[in-house]
Amino acid sequence: MEHREEELIRQHLTHDEELRALYTEHQALKQKLEVFRHKLYLTNEEEIEEKRIQKLKLASKDRMMAILGRYQQEAR
Repeated sequence: MEHREEELIRQHLTHDEELRALYTEHQALKQKLEVFRHKLYLTNEEEIEEKRIQKLKLASKDRMMAILGRYQQEAR
């Protein structure tokens, strides 16, 4: 996530429950992926889990970007 996007998200976290939940989920998934990235070798099950987490993380980012898009539309 770009710094600019993260700043916009942080601006709206206090008053948007859905965005706050998605951001929390996104950060937790990011931490889980870091665990996999620090391993020298992944088992087949770990590779599958890593891919599943990557997809969930991407989906949460897409939903956050949609919410930010709505805020940008409202600002116009």
